[in-house]
Amino acid sequence: MSRKGVGLAAFDRSRITSAQYANHGSNLRSSHSTSLATQLSVFRSLLQQFAQTHAKDIRSNPSFRAEFARMCSAIGVDPLASSSGGGGKDGGGSFWAQMLGGSVNDFYFELAVKVVEVCSATRQENGGLIGVKEVQDRIMSTRMEGSTEITEDDILRAVNTLKPLGSSYSTLTVGHKLYIRSVPKELNTDQSAVLEAAQVLGYVSVSMLMLNLNWPRARAKTAIDDLVSESMLWVDMQAGAEYEYWSPGFMLEAE
Repeated sequence: MSRKGVGLAAFDRSRITSAQYANHGSNLRSSHSTSLATQLSVFRSLLQQFAQTHAKDIRSNPSFRAEFARMCSAIGVDPLASSSGGGGKDGGGSFWAQMLGGSVNDFYFELAVKVVEVCSATRQENGGLIGVKEVQDRIMSTRMEGSTEITEDDILRAVNTLKPLGSSYSTLTVGHKLYIRSVPKELNTDQSAVLEAAQVLGYVSVSMLMLNLNWPRARAKTAIDDLVSESMLWVDMQAGAEYEYWSPGFMLEAE
């Protein structure tokens, strides 16, 4: 009994079936995309209502402000983003800037200026690496009594506003401590390890690094010398038998 060969009709049916599957998949993707866009629009609308209702708390309460910023970030809304063109009814600034009276934008931009001032004033002391807590304390010490409290979260967000300017300001974590770096210099692994060790007692020495990190003397001395040359460590030549190298931030916190 002879077997029938596959005719052109079978190929046509296969092409039609593939096209139907592709069309169905495209319809599903379009439907899901429309559904997600609708949900996102609803979330943004509710967030706008929330911001309008609680604008005063957002401006004055640092914890509330931080939570609001996190809610915005979760759905892809940046309350700090503003456009120079007709983003709103009056043709200037973003919807968020207009809705909150520009105060959220102004607050972080003005705070960013203060951060830059502190970093510039202390660069000779710390080589351009300063703790976020120290920046916070310095800024708060210059504010009038009753002024809005500045938190570390506010400082970090203020630093982020500087990124579009192509500035060298960035944040990094060494050990358990957050720092602001105001110079375009990357710390290598050894330098980070030395700064982390200095957080424990406030200082390090060559023998301390050799003992605790199992480094040869040359490695320990090189890492310390690099940090001293950048003013990220200060030398105490009166410590005794061996020089001690102190963290400027630790010394200032102890004062």
